[in-house]
Amino acid sequence: MNIRKLVGFIAIALLIFFVVTRPESAAQSVENIASILSNVANSVSDFFTALV
Repeated sequence: MNIRKLVGFIAIALLIFFVVTRPESAAQSVENIASILSNVANSVSDFFTALV
C-alpha cells in the first residue's frame, strides 16, 4: 500500500473518531477554521481593492 494512502486513511479515521467522541469540539474547530479562511479572503480582497 502506498504510504500516502495510508496516511490519508489514518487522518480520516482520526477525524471520524474526533467527531464521534467530541462533536462539540469538532464543530468549534470547523467554525474556527471557517472564520480564519473568511478573514484571509477578506484581507486579500481589501488588499486588491486598495490597489485599484
